[in-house]
Amino acid sequence: MTTSEREPNSTDVIVIGGGIGGVSLGYELASDRRVTLLEREKTLAFHTTGRSAALFLETYGNSTIRALTTASREFLMNPPEHFRSELLAPRPLLQIAAVGRGDALEAMYADVSRLTPDAQLVSPTDARAFFPPLRPELIDCALYEPHSMEVDVHALHQGFVRGLRDRGGRVHTGAGVTQLRRIDGLWHVHTTDGSVHTAPLVVDAAGAWADVVGALAGADPIGLVPMRRSVFMVAAPDDLDTANLATLSDMDEKFYIKPEGAQLLCSPADETPTEPSDARPDELEIARAFDDIAEATTLTGRHLRSSWAGLRSFVPDRTPVVGFDTKLEGFFWCAGQGGYGIQTCAALARVGATIVRGEPLPADVIARGLDEADLSPSRLG
Repeated sequence: MTTSEREPNSTDVIVIGGGIGGVSLGYELASDRRVTLLEREKTLAFHTTGRSAALFLETYGNSTIRALTTASREFLMNPPEHFRSELLAPRPLLQIAAVGRGDALEAMYADVSRLTPDAQLVSPTDARAFFPPLRPELIDCALYEPHSMEVDVHALHQGFVRGLRDRGGRVHTGAGVTQLRRIDGLWHVHTTDGSVHTAPLVVDAAGAWADVVGALAGADPIGLVPMRRSVFMVAAPDDLDTANLATLSDMDEKFYIKPEGAQLLCSPADETPTEPSDARPDELEIARAFDDIAEATTLTGRHLRSSWAGLRSFVPDRTPVVGFDTKLEGFFWCAGQGGYGIQTCAALARVGATIVRGEPLPADVIARGLDEADLSPSRLG
C-alpha cells in the first residue's frame, strides 16, 4: 500500500473532469473552499473543450442556454486578472433559411429577440453582403447576429485553471477515477495514480464520461448521450476577404462555415450517438457537408486540409444538468452542456457555485428567466 493510499488527501470539494465545466466551477468554488480537480488524461481539455468551434452565439440553443449565454457576456468581455488576454473577438453570425423554411426562421427570430435585440432578419440579397459566396436564390431569408463572437478557448480555459490555482486549488492530471465510496460523510475517491482523495462534496464534471463516473458513485444515470461532431478545414478562395466574413450556418444545422484566417472551418453539424471515446471524424458526414455547402454557396473546392471530431453530450431536453443528485448525499452534477459549454461557462459556473452554497441564483441570471429547477437533476426523474 502506498503512502497516498494510507493517508488520503483531504479537501472540501473534489471536481472530476478538467474540461471547461470542471475548471470554471472549480474556480468559482475555490473562492471559499479547498478544491481538488482530478483529470483522467495527461493534459486538461483533451476531448470536447479542446476541439470546440469556439463561438459565442446568443441566438443559439433553447431559452435556458440563451439565458446562460447572454449572462456570460460581461465576464467574457471583461475577465478577471487571471485571464491574461482578451477572450472574445468579433465574428458576426448569419443563419440562413432554405426555400420553404422562412416561416420557421421568422418564428425563431421572434423567440430570440427578447434576449438578443440586436439580431435582425435580412433579405437574401442583404444576406449575401455578409457572406458573398452565398447563393441568395436558394434561401427565403436569414437571421443576422452582428455581435456574436469568436472565443479564445485556450485563453479562457487556462484563465480558469490559473485562477483555480491562485485560489489554492490543486489540479491532478493522469488521475482517472477508479472507485468512489462514501464513508462517514466523506467521499473517498481512488485514482489511477494510486492516490485517494476525500471530501464531503464531489462534482461530476466528467463530460462524456459523466454517467460513467456517476455509476461508480452509485448514482442513477441522467441519460447522457455523447454525440460525435466532425470538423474539417479547407482553404478559403484567394479572392474571399475572410477578415470581416460572418460565420454561416444553416438554421436546420446541415452545416456551418467559420472563417479561420486564410482557411474555412467547416462542419456537417453531425450528431451521431456514440460511446465516450477519443472521437474520430466521420468521412461520410464530411462528404455530405461538401455537397450541402456547394449547393448553398459558390464554395465548391473539396481539398481537405485537416479534420477532427469532438463529443457534444446531451440529456433528452438538451439542457445542462447542474445540481445535487436526488439520492446521493454530497454528489453534484455538472454535465450535459452539449455544444454550449464554452459560451455558457461563466454564468453556469456562477449558478453552480450558488447552488452548492445554498444561495439564490445570481440576480442577472434570474432576470433572464432562469430557475434552478431548469437545471436540476430532479427534472429528469
